[in-house]
Order: sequence, then structure tokens, then C-alpha cells
Amino acid sequence: MAAIVKLPICNVVMGGAYTAPIALGSAGVTLEVLLDTGSSTLVVDGQRFDPASCPWTRTTSLAQAVRYGAGGWVGAVVQAPVALAPGVGLPATTVAVTYGETPAVFGQAGGILGLAYAPLDAAYQTPGDAWTARYAEAQLAAFPVVDLEPYFAQLEEAGVVSNRFAFATRRSTVSLAGDDPRADPLNHGVLVLGGGVELTELYAGAFTEVAVIDDVWYDAELVGLRVGDGPVIPAAAPPPGGPARGNAMIDSGTNCLLLAQPLYDAVIAAFGTIDPAFARALTAHAVGGAGLDHAQLELSRWPPLGVVLQGADGAPVTLEIAPADYWQLDAAGKGLALAYLCGDGGQLGGRSILGLPLFAGRYVVFDRAAAGGRGVIGFAAMR
Repeated sequence: MAAIVKLPICNVVMGGAYTAPIALGSAGVTLEVLLDTGSSTLVVDGQRFDPASCPWTRTTSLAQAVRYGAGGWVGAVVQAPVALAPGVGLPATTVAVTYGETPAVFGQAGGILGLAYAPLDAAYQTPGDAWTARYAEAQLAAFPVVDLEPYFAQLEEAGVVSNRFAFATRRSTVSLAGDDPRADPLNHGVLVLGGGVELTELYAGAFTEVAVIDDVWYDAELVGLRVGDGPVIPAAAPPPGGPARGNAMIDSGTNCLLLAQPLYDAVIAAFGTIDPAFARALTAHAVGGAGLDHAQLELSRWPPLGVVLQGADGAPVTLEIAPADYWQLDAAGKGLALAYLCGDGGQLGGRSILGLPLFAGRYVVFDRAAAGGRGVIGFAAMR
């Protein structure tokens, strides 16, 4: 029988995004991996895991090269035992082990566990042992491409868990309110494998269900954003001919709402019509900038931000993000807040990434079996 497993997760290792430990190889090498619904590959840092030193790990002729929004890597695919918890793992699964990467692509983590779909887990069929040959990224383009089965899909197909997972989290970034961030319960959450609505201890009230309109990424149709009681600011459709159908991606690996620049500019202007100081604060104290003193922020004066998406039944639904979630208190230091609302500078081709502010304070179920296998994402209030 498929299991339902609750795993503790934490945002301290990555300084924002959440990680969980995996046991890799027969020796059980433990690495913290970033949990990413915006990619599909299970990859580990070759500086922390050596396939040659682990019994039951077999090298292959497959290689991979993946680019994220910030950085990328190239590596060889090996077959190795990988477990997320006792009894929740596979005796042999595909793992990419890097031999080249951009600086800090994994942050302080030891790798990434991609939770999206197979089209994002492509590999190159090389003529020899890829770990020994260590092909450069430019060389790989000459080889045939094959799709691999992502780790979570393999777990489901093996009957280890059912085809859904869920996050319960409170923050978009690390709370630095105390001396020891790891001791702060705000920095911890839960990843559920194989479960969803039956875990009533993790949520309260009804679910708001969002349609997944393309099962490559978790693509959604963003209708627009609403600042307070204002009108919906429409989100443009992505330009034709791109790789994705939707104009937004729901991504646990991004710690902000990263909006297409014209949409971001319109949202900032809408805040400015309520109070010009709001627009100035959001731009001057966005993530990556200087923190804003909590006393100057006066969070009680700020409006909620409504995210309007296509619902599972085709009608629009609204998920409200509270001011304390698009702002993050104690983010730049104790008593210093940062805004996790950002523009993309035109880099996403008209798409937006809806990251952890949409997850914060919620129980978010990715039911991949719903809607004929395309999926539905349900949002409920976290207990």
C-alpha cells in the first residue's frame, strides 16, 4: 500500500527556499536538497558525493546540463539508492552528480530535488561513461536527447507513494528574530509525500483549487493582481511560440513573487495610489536591498494583495496574500523587513513566477493525478 509520509523541512540552509535531507548511496550519505516545483531533476553536488566511493552506485552513459533562473550545472547521471525517509525510497534511481557548476547554484544545500514533470528532466546519450569523460556543456549538444523519469514520478510508479505531495510553510525567507534561526518554529514546515486533503491536522477550512494548465512546469493562468479593494490589474498572455502555455508558474524554489515587469510596474503604481510611501518602500526595500525598520513599516496600514488565477473549474479564484507575507518581518535582521515582491526586468518573456509568498501560511497540495493527470493545486489555510 502506498504510504503517506510527513517530512520536516527547513528554510535556514538556503536562506529562504526549503530543504529536506536525502540518503544517497548504500552508505547513506546524507545531503540537504532544495525542494523545487520549478524543475524536475534530482541532482547532487559532485564535491559532496563521489559515486566511485559508494557501493551499489553505477555510472552510466547519460549526462545532463540544466540552467535555472540563477546559475546552472553540468553532470553525469548515475544509478544509486536514494531515500527520503525509512521505507520511502528507491534501491536504484537516476541521480545527476555535478562535475561543473556556476558558483553558489546550490547555495548551502547539497543539491536539488525537482518535483515537476518529465519534459524538464532531459539527458544526453553520450558514447561512453559520462562520469569518466566529463563532457563540457558545449559538447553535449551533439548527442541525442532522452527524457528521464523524475524521482517523485518513480516513487509513485513503484507504489511507494500516491501521485501527490503537499507543502505546509509559514515564511518566504528565514526569520532572524532570534539568536538561533534553527530554533525558530517559523523557519520550519512540512513536506507531505503521497497525501493531501486527508491530513486535516495540517489545515483548516476549504481548499481553493487552481488549474494546472500545462504539466511541464506547474503552469497556471494568472488573470491578474488586485491591490486591496482596487480593480484587477490584468496579466498579459505570454508571447506565442514560447515553451510554456501559462503566463505564470507556481514555484516552491523561488522566495518572492517575481512578476513580469509591466505587471510589477502597474502593481507598484496601484500601491502608490493608496499611499505614495507604499510604492517607495516596496522598491527601496525589496529583497536584496536594505531592510526597513518595523516601526517605519506600519504593517497594519498595508492592503492585502489578491492573486487572481484560473480555478480548477475554469472560473477565476482569488488567493489573498497578507501584508506580512509579501513583506517579511525580521528578514534583513532582527526588526528589519524586506519586500518579497519583485519585477523580472523583462527576463521571463512576459511570464511571472509565483513563489513562496503564495505558499506562506498555507497548506498547498499538488494533486498530480487530478484533472485527467494534468493536475490541480489546492490552497487551504495552514493550522
